[in-house]
Amino acid sequence: MSVGILGTKVGMTQFFDETGLSIPVTLIQVGPCVVTQIKSMSTDGYSAIQVGYKQVAEQKLSKPLLGHLKKSQSPPLKYLREYLVESTEDFEVSQVFSTDIFKVGQKVNVSSKSIGKGFSGYQKRHHFSRGPMSHGSKNHRQPGSIGAGTTPGRVYPGKNMAGQMGNKKVTIKNLQIVSINTENDVLMLKGAVPGKQGALVKVSK
Repeated sequence: MSVGILGTKVGMTQFFDETGLSIPVTLIQVGPCVVTQIKSMSTDGYSAIQVGYKQVAEQKLSKPLLGHLKKSQSPPLKYLREYLVESTEDFEVSQVFSTDIFKVGQKVNVSSKSIGKGFSGYQKRHHFSRGPMSHGSKNHRQPGSIGAGTTPGRVYPGKNMAGQMGNKKVTIKNLQIVSINTENDVLMLKGAVPGKQGALVKVSK
């Protein structure tokens, strides 16, 4: 697994390329991310690095988490994520990742939690077709039959029914980096990214 970087979704805008074509883009404020721990085969049974993001006041973190961060002399960081690596030789504690690990034109995967839309019905959540709208139908937006009768005598788990929509992890693959602002650590990605403004975003190669 390649090492990624954590960031915050700023919002969407448009970018004009050299030919004057308007491209919809998403701005992501990434990093700086600090390596807070290095795990090796000898000590932990697998090779990985732990990355921290977003410095906050110490009062907002628990004492065990503060003690863990002080071992590596890291500042109080709100988010910690782990990345599996084949070798930890290229990494060291307190190493900082930012936009320098990316380049323009590169394809990346972006993961975030999608916007929660509350309890939704069949048409909105699963794109069911509606029933007849004529007078007396009584089956306009109902689900219809949901399975067999006596056998199996139950509803199978995972059946498409009404329920909570959104508010789950979504990954969008192969988004192209259109531009990089190294001064403000901002990535400009072509297309839309899941989550609302201010949401935590994970960008990986």
